[in-house]
Amino acid sequence: MSKVTVTGGDLSQTEGGVQSEQPGQLLGPDSDETPTVSVVMPTLNEEEGIGVCIDKVATALEELGVTGEVVVSDSSTDRTPEIARSKGARVVEPDGKGYGYAYRYGFRHARGEYIVMGDADTTYDFEAIPRLLAPVTQGEADIAMGSRLEGEIKDGAMPTLHQYVGNPLLTRFLNTFYDAGVSDAHSGFRVFTREALETMDLESDGMEFASEMVMEAAAKDLTIEEVPITYHEREGEETLDSFRDGWRHVRFMLVNAPGYLFSIPGAVMFAAGVFWMAVAFGGVEFGAMSFGIRTMISGSLLALVGYQVGSLGVFSTIASDPIRRPTDPVTTWITDHVQLEHAATVGVVIAVGGLLYAGSLVVTWVTSGYAALPTIHADIIAFTAIVLGIQTVFGAFFLSAIGGE
Repeated sequence: MSKVTVTGGDLSQTEGGVQSEQPGQLLGPDSDETPTVSVVMPTLNEEEGIGVCIDKVATALEELGVTGEVVVSDSSTDRTPEIARSKGARVVEPDGKGYGYAYRYGFRHARGEYIVMGDADTTYDFEAIPRLLAPVTQGEADIAMGSRLEGEIKDGAMPTLHQYVGNPLLTRFLNTFYDAGVSDAHSGFRVFTREALETMDLESDGMEFASEMVMEAAAKDLTIEEVPITYHEREGEETLDSFRDGWRHVRFMLVNAPGYLFSIPGAVMFAAGVFWMAVAFGGVEFGAMSFGIRTMISGSLLALVGYQVGSLGVFSTIASDPIRRPTDPVTTWITDHVQLEHAATVGVVIAVGGLLYAGSLVVTWVTSGYAALPTIHADIIAFTAIVLGIQTVFGAFFLSAIGGE
């Protein structure tokens, strides 16, 4: 098996530790030789840029001194596949739709030890492959990503809104939720090992695929290194829908981080609700402000909503096996230790406690000749407990159902 080494940014094939003088080359689609590098490009009517991109890949392979292949995952209706074949690429046609699916389909046909991904619209300079490949072949990273925001963005290459708002904001979201620590999470120019690809459980079909790869890499403790790159103006028609695709990224990040979507907001709302109930029940005053029955009711409602939202964090963690599981102690303990019988018992105890107090109120009301009852602060606490108890009982059964216990 060939051994790959990098010296001074150049990658060369060696056999038995002896460097080969064979020049790098782009293998044709009919070649039986196993390439060192596979470059995968998804295409949708990229006839204006595909030829230039493949030529640049060939130049990079010559510089590296290794063999490689270009796999074009094509869904075009123009001359893109014809041009790609004429340049020596292997063209495959995905049996499904979507940007992410095109990449995943292309990866299945890639044979190289190292895989390069990038768009075929000339925005990424494939002659920069050696710089991205170096940290991967040297064992410094599992994935190397080209950073446009840390490099150079040519005039007209990226809309101002994307450059200064969209991409930085989405990157900040991803870094906060998944601890990725990258500067440009949605750069599509990446190099990684086959082992890293097999480690990541990539499933998305749409534009959120770019986010999913970084999220999976961070969750699986793969090392990511960024290399500054130059981002060029595209050839051909733009296919990106800024707001729709941006929302798909945000939605995907949130759904796969239920701790941030459900658990933390739920805990904050529940704690705030209990606090306001305590303030109202205790008659606490802040200067000229006093808190009465309205504060008690709003606190009860907030606590109930917070409890429900927090429960969704537990349910989604069990049902969907998200990329970033919640790490807060409550959700972790519930998902790891709580059983149906335990949770249902706790719910029954809470509900019965509230019902007993509510029953005593009815007895007092009847025995007093249906006279008006005193302050209802304690009543609200009792009825809040009843609702929480009922939610806990039914939530325990639902958790058991989705958990398969």
